[in-house]
Amino acid sequence: MATSTTTSAPFDACADWLAALLGVPLPVEGGKMTAADQTLEMRHGILRAGGAASAAQEQTSGTFGHKWRKRDTFDSPASRARACAWLLQRYGDVAAAPWWEDYGERPVLLDAGCGAGFSALELLGERLPRLRYLGVDISGAVDVARTRFRERGLPGLFMQADIVDLPLPDGSVDVILSEGALHHTDSTEGALSALARLLRPGGRFLFYVYNRKGPIREFSDDLIRERLQGMSHEEAWDALLPLTRLGIVLGELDTEIDIPEDIDVLQIPAGRIDLQRLFYWHVFKAFYCPDFSVDEMNHINFDWYAPANAHRQGPDEVRAWCDRVGLQIEREVVEEAGITVIARRVR
Repeated sequence: MATSTTTSAPFDACADWLAALLGVPLPVEGGKMTAADQTLEMRHGILRAGGAASAAQEQTSGTFGHKWRKRDTFDSPASRARACAWLLQRYGDVAAAPWWEDYGERPVLLDAGCGAGFSALELLGERLPRLRYLGVDISGAVDVARTRFRERGLPGLFMQADIVDLPLPDGSVDVILSEGALHHTDSTEGALSALARLLRPGGRFLFYVYNRKGPIREFSDDLIRERLQGMSHEEAWDALLPLTRLGIVLGELDTEIDIPEDIDVLQIPAGRIDLQRLFYWHVFKAFYCPDFSVDEMNHINFDWYAPANAHRQGPDEVRAWCDRVGLQIEREVVEEAGITVIARRVR
C-alpha cells in the first residue's frame, strides 16, 4: 500500500528516484504519505516516520540527537582528519572501489544510522555526487546531516526513521553503510538482518560494530552507562568531563610500562604499553588525543557511555550473523575497539 496526500513540489529537486523507490509521490512540506504501511510526514524537508520505539531506543535516539547538534565538538579539521584516517584504515579507499561499477551509473546508497552524515562525508567524499544517497537516522541528527550536505553542495536525501523498520522494498538498495549504528539498536543482529533484506543480490553492506572488551572494561562500561541513564543529556555530558580530564592527565604523562606476562584472567596481554592506553583498553574509556579540545574528547566519551543501547559482540558472532543472512565477508578488520566488515549479499 502506498498513498500520498499530495503529488506536487517534492522536498528536493533530486527526489524523483526516492519516490520511484517507495512507489509513491513525495509530499510537500507538512504533507503525509503512506509506504509499506507506514505513515511519513514531510517536516523541514525531511520525511519522518512515526511509530513507537522501546524505552532504550528512545533514550539512545535522544542521546545522539543531542550529541550531533553540538557541532563544535566534532566538526573541526582535526576531528574530521582523524576520523577520515581511521575510516580509510578500516574500510580501505571505498570511494575508489572498483565494485561501484556493479551498480550502474548512480547506485542507491543507504546510510543507515547516518547521524550528522559524518562518516559518509569523510569516507565517501568525492563519490557522493555520483550516488543516490539516502541518510536515515532515528534521531534529530538527520537535520544536522542535511545541513552539512547542503553546505557542501551535495544532493543527499534524508529520512528520520528506525533503521530496523524502514519503508523501503526488499532488494531495492545497492550499498548500505552503517558505521557504528547497528549496536545502538535493541539488537545488533536484528538490525543487521533487517537491513540485509533491503540489499539487492550482489549488493554490499559496509558496517562497524563494537568489539567485546576485557572483563574490567566491560564492567566499568556497564556501570558508568547505568549511572548516566537517570540524567538529562546535559547532566550526562557534564558527568563525563572529570573522566575525560583524567584521560588527558594520563595521556600527558606520556609514560609507558612493561607488563611482564599475559594476565589471562583479565585479558591483558604482556608487553610495553602507554599508561593511558592501558587504562583506555582495560579499565575505562577515557579518550585522549593531543590535537583535540576537551569538548571534542568528551564528545567521544559521551558517544560511548551515554546511549542506553550500546551492545558489544565478538568476531565469531558477527561472522555467524552474516552467514545467516546471506552476506559473504570480503573484508574484515578486527581491532580492540570494534569489527569492520565489507560483505556482499550472495543470497
